[in-house]
Amino acid sequence: MISFNGSAMRKFRKLQNISQEALAEKTGCSPRYISALENGQKDNPSAAFLFQCSAALDVPVEALMDLKGQSPTRNKE
Repeated sequence: MISFNGSAMRKFRKLQNISQEALAEKTGCSPRYISALENGQKDNPSAAFLFQCSAALDVPVEALMDLKGQSPTRNKE
C-alpha cells in the first residue's frame, strides 16, 4: 500500500530550514495542517498538496510517500 509519510515531509522541511509556517504559505494551507500531517494526525493529503509540497521542498513526490510493500512495475513482453 502506498501512503503519505509525514515524517519524511518533516525531515525534508528541516533539512532545508523551512518553518511549518513558510511551508504552509508555499503550499496554500495552514501551519496547523502541516503540523497534523507531520505528526500523523492527518494522513491523506490531496494530490494537489503533494505536488505543491514536493515543489516547495524540491523533492520528488515519491520522497513524501511510504512505498513499503510495493514491487517495481515491470513491462511484460
